[in-house]
Amino acid sequence: MKILITGGAGFIGSKLCMELGKKGYEVTVLDNLSSQIHGTYPEEDSPLYRSIIGRVRFIKGDVVNAEDWENAIEGQEVIVHLAAETGTGQSMYQIEKYSEVNVSGTAKMLDLLVNRPHAVRKVVIASSRAVYGEGKYLHPELGLIYPKPRNVEEMRKGNFEIIYPDGQILRALPTDEEAKIHPTSIYGITKYTQEQMVMTACSSMGVAPVAVRFQNVYGEGQSLLNPYTGILSIFSSQILNGNDINIFEDGRESRDFIHVNDAVEATIRCIESDAANGEIFNVGTGISTAVTTVAENLRKFYDMDFEITISGQFRLGDIRHNFADISKIRSRLGFHPEISFEEGISKFTQWVLQQNIQDIKFKESLEEMKIKGLLK
Repeated sequence: MKILITGGAGFIGSKLCMELGKKGYEVTVLDNLSSQIHGTYPEEDSPLYRSIIGRVRFIKGDVVNAEDWENAIEGQEVIVHLAAETGTGQSMYQIEKYSEVNVSGTAKMLDLLVNRPHAVRKVVIASSRAVYGEGKYLHPELGLIYPKPRNVEEMRKGNFEIIYPDGQILRALPTDEEAKIHPTSIYGITKYTQEQMVMTACSSMGVAPVAVRFQNVYGEGQSLLNPYTGILSIFSSQILNGNDINIFEDGRESRDFIHVNDAVEATIRCIESDAANGEIFNVGTGISTAVTTVAENLRKFYDMDFEITISGQFRLGDIRHNFADISKIRSRLGFHPEISFEEGISKFTQWVLQQNIQDIKFKESLEEMKIKGLLK
């Protein structure tokens, strides 16, 4: 089978390339080698790029360019569309860029598929847990609630949990694929638009669509250069550059962390199984992990002394809690995440300690958000 992976030189994409290559698939990669992920000289310095070059057919190009799509799609049977702008906070002030890459880039692919001869029979689109916004919560009396974004004035006072208008604090529940869609960031809006474009257009032309809503994917190979996304890599870069850790809100905000190996396995099942066709799947562990737990685990595995400050700062567009209900992908595709958070973070930190750690200008990225009025 011939498979095209857009963003195939990225974190998830490069791992997917390696695993598909082991299974005998013929892989083509379309990637623009973004400096935010790969550095200033990616062909020389990017370990992600170097891990795939010579193992795949590589096209340096951009999903916003129709000619690059046309060149990449020729002869392909499956497209895994991973290429995207991914920073939640950054999306709130680079709206045109996120819309152009995520939405218009996907539209260019679909235009070619519907208007030109091709051999594509399946498209797997990488979506995100960000489409759910705050996700699903439980009110002790009213039952299920899908809350609106949190009140800024309440957060200024240090009240970060989701509070219903009657004063009840709501309890986060695992969010399933049928949950209400209400993204709280431009990034989340673009990801939902992407997946719906693919699910709708591909179905109409007889191409099988599949959407995977990734939770927080982490692991070896994660970019250590991007100051806008990836809490584990951002914290690690701060620690190994001799800085202390600043945790936003009260530190009890939580996410569902899935190791990249498990995320790749879920994606391969979506590629190979006809049972995935026409479906949307959460890809996570179903386990909620607080940010303070992340920081304490990094302290343990790096065995370094650094301060962990809980600052009470917060970013507009951030959610409080979100973790996945993965019962659908378990039952339909037999997917079970195998790497626990403790095992995964051990693997990740061992890998990080072998890397050349650079200053990622995280403070500058925060200052940029302050200027835009998005960091409080």
